[in-house]
Amino acid sequence: QLQLVESGGGLVQPGGSLRLCCAASGFTLDSYAIGWFRQAPGKEREGVSFSGRSAGNTYYADSVKGRFTISRDNAKNTVYLQMNRLKPEDAAVYYCAAIRANPLRVLYWKSYDLWGQGTQVTVSS
Repeated sequence: QLQLVESGGGLVQPGGSLRLCCAASGFTLDSYAIGWFRQAPGKEREGVSFSGRSAGNTYYADSVKGRFTISRDNAKNTVYLQMNRLKPEDAAVYYCAAIRANPLRVLYWKSYDLWGQGTQVTVSS
């Protein structure tokens, strides 16, 4: 069974950092493109970051560029999202998603067909 499991969410003060993890089981992540998405209450699901199958093929939404970093550890079959200088507007449920081929629209949630259950990120003082 193919599965993605996110972890690492929590409560952090503005300006703080969190590292989200997305662990895969049933398949090897290095054969898949990975996206991180987030959804706040009442808002549409938003693409945050993308990691393609090739090393160095990454992409970020303008809202997180320079603050968030996506990375992979193939030995652990895990993708990470390092989030620094967090803002209240970053608060949301964060999801990782996978697709076998690099999608044309890397931050469009309908491009992906395998999703994790999400992890809550709260940014508040």
